[in-house]
Amino acid sequence: MILPLLPAGLGALGPQPLPKGGCAAYLWSVPEPRALIATAAPASLRLRLDDKLVDLPSADASGAIVRGFARTTRYVAGPVVATVTMTVIERADIAGGALVADATLTVERAGGDAVVVPVGGLVGCG
Repeated sequence: MILPLLPAGLGALGPQPLPKGGCAAYLWSVPEPRALIATAAPASLRLRLDDKLVDLPSADASGAIVRGFARTTRYVAGPVVATVTMTVIERADIAGGALVADATLTVERAGGDAVVVPVGGLVGCG
């Protein structure tokens, strides 16, 4: 089994449920092998940092909105700032969701380095 190489401190998430009555973006590291590293909703972002689940509330967003997601959304909790920049593409062959393309996850910690991870994924709506 080949494990994905993730930046120090950033870990893979286990299975995540679809939200009831809303949408979530499921973001995987790219290229292969992939790991689910974040789930985003318009109001929050879930990551595994230093082997702990962290939920960061959204602070601001900008750009075109598709399925409730802006092109760029910044999430902040204490010393952690995470920014998701993505293009959400609605396609006829994806029922109840959309494709996430051209995407990055940037994680910054006060007094530390920033990590930029290329991601891709899907938006699922419950």
